[in-house]
Amino acid sequence: MPCDYVGELKKWAAELVRKNTAGEFVGFNRAVDLISKNFALQPHEVAIFAMTADARFLYFVVPEKLKEVGRIPLTSTNSLAARTVREKRPEIINHFSVVPHASVFEAVPLSEEQRGDPIQKIMSAPMTLEKKVIGVIQVSRKGKTAAEAGPDFTHSELRELKTIADALAHCIALGATA
Repeated sequence: MPCDYVGELKKWAAELVRKNTAGEFVGFNRAVDLISKNFALQPHEVAIFAMTADARFLYFVVPEKLKEVGRIPLTSTNSLAARTVREKRPEIINHFSVVPHASVFEAVPLSEEQRGDPIQKIMSAPMTLEKKVIGVIQVSRKGKTAAEAGPDFTHSELRELKTIADALAHCIALGATA
């Protein structure tokens, strides 16, 4: 049941914060595992972004492979992640492949086996701490077609994603050193 994964994720995040692990994004593989199971996704369909210290860019925390690829300026007009920060609200787009967006990150192969099917459906939620956005979490469904990607995301799932984002915000704050 999905709620079990959200509960487990909240416990994991609270324990990480309690231990006060600072300076590194430790253990996010466990978070990605729980998030992907919660939404019936592949782990590479989960993205977590943190804000740079100067609050001008977002950078990838996961997937690991995208950490070195680049950053997203918050001024970007074609980035859903940047818009999520600016508008401070979660969003679902179940027809993402036809929405103008920066597809540079989709083109990066995450491994030899995971060549780039386009994102068909996506949810994006801000991670807020003390009313300030410090990062973004996105989950997507990829496939050659919308039907192949799987079911549409629902508003109930968007609420779950926001709950997850809130739970992870403290972990991002501890590790945000870039």
